Amino acid sequence: MTRLLITGAGGMLGRDLVAVLRARGDRSVTATTRDDLDITDPAAVRAAVAGHDVVINTAAWTDVDGAEAQEKAATAVNGEAVAHLAGACAVTGARMIHVSTDYVFRGDATEPYPEDAPTSPVNAYGRSKLAGELAVTELLPDAGYIVRTAWLYGEHGPNFVATMLRLAEERERLDVVDDQRGQPTWSYRLAEQLVALADAALAGGAAPGVYHGTASGETTWYGLARAVFALRGLDPDRIRPTTSDRYQRPAPRPAYSVLAHRRWAAANLRPLADWRSALAEALAGNPG
Repeated sequence: MTRLLITGAGGMLGRDLVAVLRARGDRSVTATTRDDLDITDPAAVRAAVAGHDVVINTAAWTDVDGAEAQEKAATAVNGEAVAHLAGACAVTGARMIHVSTDYVFRGDATEPYPEDAPTSPVNAYGRSKLAGELAVTELLPDAGYIVRTAWLYGEHGPNFVATMLRLAEERERLDVVDDQRGQPTWSYRLAEQLVALADAALAGGAAPGVYHGTASGETTWYGLARAVFALRGLDPDRIRPTTSDRYQRPAPRPAYSVLAHRRWAAANLRPLADWRSALAEALAGNPG
């Protein structure tokens, strides 16, 4: 039986990933939260990885603005700890799937970023995540998989979609930025894609390297907010467009976070479906 280790199992994506795996019931799953495993501890990581065929790392420092003031701490989790995991996998022969981010790109493109596009993060969080990508690439050239995602939302944990639904009950009108473009991605569907990639990797059907795990299509935060309202039977005209300069934050955000999905075809896997259909399923509470 295939043995998988999931790190970050208490997070939004991690919880969905564990649910997908356990629903299938055809593999052994070790799910670790930050309380179970300190991924910044090399010895603890080596002990945890031992005996597993695949490690899927969803653990991360996700406080983008906090990383600006604490870049060393963010890099310890998003960079150095990933190196510990990759190094342990290299010793045991396990494959590793590491979840990364669109923030490794500058965000000034005008067409979707291919998987091999040059990286150039604009903030500390992006730099910390890029450090993790480089560690996987260096330490696991033949068994390391990097899956970049973006604009993630789901049932478990804070996210934009949940925030819009909460604010809909508190305010008559909402101002939402319309000058940042991306791909809203349901964490449950991404979890399914990660499992499919793990299966393909074990079967020798997926080459190591970078894959883009975002929904198809694109929109702005304003467009996403309007879609959320419409699907919930609320008036989308309660959402008003605004610009990013109205919301000054410590960390700059990429203006363009649309990723291309070309590498999935080589692994005989389809990219994630359009963001609109996934959002409708998510809001209907239908993970099937």
